[in-house]
Amino acid sequence: MRLLYFAWLRSKIGVSEEEVDPPASVATVGDLVAWLKTRGPHYADALAHDSVVKVAVNQTYAKRDAPLARGDEVALFPPVTGG
Repeated sequence: MRLLYFAWLRSKIGVSEEEVDPPASVATVGDLVAWLKTRGPHYADALAHDSVVKVAVNQTYAKRDAPLARGDEVALFPPVTGG
């Protein structure tokens, strides 16, 4: 699974993208976010307020209950504001 991080998530986690192989128990977007928080202090800090983090799976916005597959591309980013 390919993960992409944008804006302050990228800064806090320290990478812009990575390949991960989450455990079989990670079946949804919400499971993935919860699992990422366990990967270390940078992840826990970046995802401390995960309700503001937007997620796209294969370039389509996804809710926390959206299913995931091993080959998915998952992007995590903060809310976008306009002006």
